[in-house]
Amino acid sequence: MKFVFWLGLLWLGYVYVGYPLLVGLLAWVRRVRPVMRDDFLPTVAVLIVARNEEKDIGWKVTETLGWDYPADRLEVLVASDASDDRTDEILRAMNDSRLTVVRMEKRSGKNAGLNRLVGLARGDLLFFTDANAHIETGYLRKMVRHFADKRVGCVTGNWRSVREKADHAVSKGARLYWSFESLIKYLESQFGSVLACVGSIFCIRRSLYVPLDPDLANDLELPSRIGHAGYWIRYEPEAQVSEKDTRSPREEFARRRRICAQGMLAMWKLRKTLWGVRGWQFFSYKLLRWITLIPVLLVALASYGMVSEPLFLAIFSSLVFFFAAALAGGAFALAGRSGGHLVPVCFYFLLVITAGLTGVIEACLGRRYRVWEVPSLSRGGVPALLGSLPSQKEEP
Repeated sequence: MKFVFWLGLLWLGYVYVGYPLLVGLLAWVRRVRPVMRDDFLPTVAVLIVARNEEKDIGWKVTETLGWDYPADRLEVLVASDASDDRTDEILRAMNDSRLTVVRMEKRSGKNAGLNRLVGLARGDLLFFTDANAHIETGYLRKMVRHFADKRVGCVTGNWRSVREKADHAVSKGARLYWSFESLIKYLESQFGSVLACVGSIFCIRRSLYVPLDPDLANDLELPSRIGHAGYWIRYEPEAQVSEKDTRSPREEFARRRRICAQGMLAMWKLRKTLWGVRGWQFFSYKLLRWITLIPVLLVALASYGMVSEPLFLAIFSSLVFFFAAALAGGAFALAGRSGGHLVPVCFYFLLVITAGLTGVIEACLGRRYRVWEVPSLSRGGVPALLGSLPSQKEEP
């Protein structure tokens, strides 16, 4: 029993304490210093794949075309993935020579849409974003400046959630989760090896693009291939994307499960690119974290079997409190309430690790996510919530 207990505890300690410390050490030992130039302004193609995005596509395209960047060096390409709402109608009403719209008659998924758009793009850089993602006007320049150094192949930005009304358990937990993620990305960036990008704000050299696998996440596949090719992958915390969070535990669980399932499949399909430091990063921070529920249960069961000893009684009691708080957080989340500070954190952590293990198991059993439904509650007017643009639910 003690072996099982210490195995689980060391596992958890390595993932959430040991790995960040080792990454921090590596950032100090192998720090890279890319040359950045604010006057470096190559041509950029912004790529968006939209599926039933009538609530957001109007303001998103308008906002993107209005970015602080030379107009003759910026183009926006949108693929409508067999949308059956007003997405196509809104796009057709937009009159700008820099906008290219492609209609995909058969629903094929995000990566199929991106592969098609890249064939039409003319930019030296490819910028990936989503229809519901709000990006301030000057952030493109902050990311592009990294590419003045030819050793940089990919740059990703920062992420934050925007709540619609009062705070709630899902959003509170997600913000804390991302603060940990952003710390890891910052440290990885110091030695030019960010493992995965933020899907709604990242940019690569067009020359490094390869046709995407329809079953994988582009924000993991592309940096994996680019890092394997020897290019630096950087994190730009000043370039921030804002997305409306979802209040639904079910939507968040489905999203986290899909991400982990796609990641598990990527570990197999991209295994030839995951060697050395990046292989260690993937194993430590992706795989071991996705299956964190296993060591949590190992510690719980082992400590229960040794409750006669004060140390293990205290640990088991702490875990009972954790699960009780997580269940209470779930109740608050279903009610659309916050539940304080500790309760939503416990709930979100349990949701994430349960979804992670579920996704890994699904991937091993053959489940694929070529297409999926976007969280409906995360759609609809982020700029209006931030007060930067009016909400455009009608035609632009």
